[in-house]
Amino acid sequence: MIITMVLAACSSGGNSTKNEGTESESSSNGGGVLNIGLSSNAATLDPTLYTGVYESQIMRSIADTLIVYDKDLQSFVPSLATEWEAADDMMSYTFKLRDDVHFQPGEYQDGRLMTAEDVKYSLERSANKSAQNRLSGVAGVEVVGEFEVVIHLVAPNSALLAMLTDQGNIIIPKEEVDGWGDQFGAHLVGTGPFMLKEWKTDQQVDLVKHENYWGEEPNLDGVTYKFISDQSMMTNALRSGDIDIATDIKGQNREVIERDENLELLSTPGLSITYLDMNYKQGPTANPKVREAISKATNIDEIVQGVHQWGGGTPAYGPLPKSSWGYDQSFESLRPEYNPEEAKKILDETEYAGGFEIDLYVLETRQNYATIFQNQMKKNLNIDVNIKVSEWGTLTETISKNNAPMNIGGWSWYPDPYFFLNPRFHSDQVGSNGNGKAYTNEKVDELLDRAVSETVDQEERAKLYQEAVTEILNDYATIEFDYLDIATGINPKVKGFNLSPDGTISVVSPNGVNISIEE
Repeated sequence: MIITMVLAACSSGGNSTKNEGTESESSSNGGGVLNIGLSSNAATLDPTLYTGVYESQIMRSIADTLIVYDKDLQSFVPSLATEWEAADDMMSYTFKLRDDVHFQPGEYQDGRLMTAEDVKYSLERSANKSAQNRLSGVAGVEVVGEFEVVIHLVAPNSALLAMLTDQGNIIIPKEEVDGWGDQFGAHLVGTGPFMLKEWKTDQQVDLVKHENYWGEEPNLDGVTYKFISDQSMMTNALRSGDIDIATDIKGQNREVIERDENLELLSTPGLSITYLDMNYKQGPTANPKVREAISKATNIDEIVQGVHQWGGGTPAYGPLPKSSWGYDQSFESLRPEYNPEEAKKILDETEYAGGFEIDLYVLETRQNYATIFQNQMKKNLNIDVNIKVSEWGTLTETISKNNAPMNIGGWSWYPDPYFFLNPRFHSDQVGSNGNGKAYTNEKVDELLDRAVSETVDQEERAKLYQEAVTEILNDYATIEFDYLDIATGINPKVKGFNLSPDGTISVVSPNGVNISIEE
């Protein structure tokens, strides 16, 4: 079987000076500076070192990846690459590059032409040095022409394309990395629509328009990212006009913005899940009947209503968010029905009849989930749940070592099901934070492996993932609480903004976004 996937960009040779194949939502070049509030401080903009989504928001405006997602996160759009093709055996991918892309002028190069050598350098640097393993499974990158590369894999992996959209895999010039050394993360240079002007530590990052940008000319003169960690202060900054876009809006601040006639609250189901994992190998929950009883004694709707009094979350129906292309409506019939009477009968069939005591590990920010669950378990099954509030380092160490009888966590990643299912349910991830519960199922492993090794066709992969989810839900290894919304407050004068289910903010993007400000 020959497996081929080719997408052509605006021009197959990449010779045009603008991305003519993408028409933005706003064609006005009115200028001005867009002020965006980020909910946490940025530590570094080095693609191999960054760890937070707030850092990637800034990086996205400065540098480009080979490809990007479309607005709905369902397919890929050309960026620095004009077209790509998977080899017959899926052990390599060939990318043809634009030939008109220039880096921003920096301290150690003057805005030179980007070539295949830069792609090789950047991707191999990520594959070898990424702190978050953002390009796993890449054996190396081969330059086969001035504007063509082949990415060789250790094993077939159709999730490679999703990885390449990550800001950890932006294309950067070697001269700047070598010249700045450890300080490169504070002096990021890329090929994007805006370039770094000034970074005021713990306050804001100022960007200005890159005049030699290869894509559609930005409507804005610049972008300023302001760090505002307090949610109420973020909302007040939006109301006062200090910022034009407020990110990560939660809780009562949703209502405050909704009631302000001068603002808009944009909210959409996101690529984010909150869940409770039960230890699959040790303690009471190693017994499948105990897991089933706990699942059927859990009132998910009550938990979601209690946690999200002002909206922002909906009951979950499995380990894939609805924004993932692998999600299927059939999952909704597979979620265990809340039935405490039946749950008690099931538990009474085990050696744990009458209840037991168990520890539940959780971050302080998710303690509200734990408290409601604790009350339900005591009321319905006479199970005493001891809530162990832990900081991030302690929590992940406890979970990864299979020492957490139960834990509540959150998962957010790309729309490709691989990134939700493999880290949490593949047996080769036992011992990681994702599968610290030590879940193992040979059929699930087989289905997950086939979904990345047999085909790159999205529909065929989706069927395999849907079968895997069915198996996982039948094992009662996890209780999915909610799908979290992505919510952003915005000043109506901002035009062309696209609220993405993964929370990313694109100011200018090859997928058709080009924000402007209407004065």
